[in-house]
Amino acid sequence: MSAQEAESLRTDAPPRPEWRGQLPVVAVVALGGAIGATARYALSLWWPLQPGGFPWATFWTNVVGCAVIGVFMVLITDVWVAHRLVRPFFGTGVLGGFTTFSTYAVDIRNLVDAGHPGTGLAYLAGTLFAALTAVWLAATATRRVLKRMQS
Repeated sequence: MSAQEAESLRTDAPPRPEWRGQLPVVAVVALGGAIGATARYALSLWWPLQPGGFPWATFWTNVVGCAVIGVFMVLITDVWVAHRLVRPFFGTGVLGGFTTFSTYAVDIRNLVDAGHPGTGLAYLAGTLFAALTAVWLAATATRRVLKRMQS
């Protein structure tokens, strides 16, 4: 190592703890998660689950959330460079709090335990298929719309 390289590595300021650099990211994920989870909870109050019935509120929450993720990811990766906190806030926080794997899993268990294994299996497969299809369709449609706008 040359003297010039060694000099460039020296600093008079004490090293900053790594967690302090992550604090804004954790804060925006928490804020976004609170917003998303509150929206999901409001939807579950508006569209309550009937005992033994198909959990439509959770199903549509996950499908719509996946579609929005598809659009969002295309926009922030293909269209514009987002601020470093946009993706953690909206993608991880808001949409991560809005969509729910845990409620999905509990709903399946509750359906099976209540003697509705067919409904539970339909919900299991239907949600997976619909959510993956939604993210793919939304991303594909967004790319096509953007391509047409550029032409």
